[in-house]
Amino acid sequence: MADAGKEPRRDLARRSLGIERTAGLVERGLELATAISQGAFVSVAAGSRHALALKRDGSLWAWGQNDCGQLGLGDKEARDRPTRVGGDSDWAAAVAGSRHSLALKRDGSLWAWGSNADGRLGLGDREDRYRPARVGGDSDWAAAVAGWGHTLAVKRDGSLWAWGDNGRGELGLGDTGKRDRPTRVAGDSDWAAAVAGTRHTLAVKRDGSLWAWGDNGDGELGLGDTDKRDRPTRIGDDSDWAAAAAGCGHTLALKRDGSLWAWGLNQAGQLGLGDTNKRDRPTRIGDDSDWAAAAAGWGHTLALKRDGSLWAWGDNGDGELGLGDREYRDCPTRVGVESDWAAAVAGFHRSLALNRDGSLWAWGWNHSGQLGLGDAAFTDRPTRVPLT
Repeated sequence: MADAGKEPRRDLARRSLGIERTAGLVERGLELATAISQGAFVSVAAGSRHALALKRDGSLWAWGQNDCGQLGLGDKEARDRPTRVGGDSDWAAAVAGSRHSLALKRDGSLWAWGSNADGRLGLGDREDRYRPARVGGDSDWAAAVAGWGHTLAVKRDGSLWAWGDNGRGELGLGDTGKRDRPTRVAGDSDWAAAVAGTRHTLAVKRDGSLWAWGDNGDGELGLGDTDKRDRPTRIGDDSDWAAAAAGCGHTLALKRDGSLWAWGLNQAGQLGLGDTNKRDRPTRIGDDSDWAAAAAGWGHTLALKRDGSLWAWGDNGDGELGLGDREYRDCPTRVGVESDWAAAVAGFHRSLALNRDGSLWAWGWNHSGQLGLGDAAFTDRPTRVPLT
């Protein structure tokens, strides 16, 4: 995800059994029980310098930079620990953009707050919001995604909607005009999911086809050229795509067979292909077919395998790969030895991941307290975020 304070940077290569076992199991069981009783985390989202997370009880928590009210706490003060957003316990999902946030409630309503430059909150104006504000009156929203300055959401009927910045055609509306209200993308009703990078967008249809539009200066659309598109354009003819992830000029996508593919900007090895050469078409990462999910950050990438192991590659100048150093990697490298990771997200030079026991971990850049660790110290290894 991009940093809203400046244009997305393109130079990312700057840095370059017995009693003991039984006791351990008991201790782990107590830890898990305590986590659940306190409201374990079930999902997390990373913006450029802020984060959002949901707990099992439906409460929403936020931390990090807050200069535009993106934490939804009614003020502009940064937080270095997870802080509850209001008192509601019916939140279902949350996403974080550059300096704006969105969340879905269980009733299908969509809410937005933070920076409203370019109309990215979808509220019909350009005024920032410091608390969650409902986007229209519809209650049939299924999912939302947030990019650098644009937003997209899918409705339960499979229609896709977009609003916010559109300077590179990232809304997919056939022009480059901004929108401050949700606007339908074409007339299709078979969209399954969408992802938003800094200034490009991808979406998967229910038939498994993959589509892309927006900025394409580094081949991030995967169309074999570097021409931007202002309408959804199909990537190849394959119909076995399962999911996609979009970062700052680079893209990843997962196929149903568990293979992982990458294309776009690669100056820090974020494509995981063993070099730093750009690609303008989907290129397979190795031969493994056990990938389960991927996340794309500013210049780094995270991915989970089906066995619960976590892997990282790309830029590492702030320790965002979690490998205990600051050296970039151009091939997938395992983070630790654990095999109980459930999800991972990548932001601006930082990473967060959820363990299957509901614990949340963070590492990398921490200038605004966006790791949620109670300080502003950087860390180059996964560090547990305290439950609040």
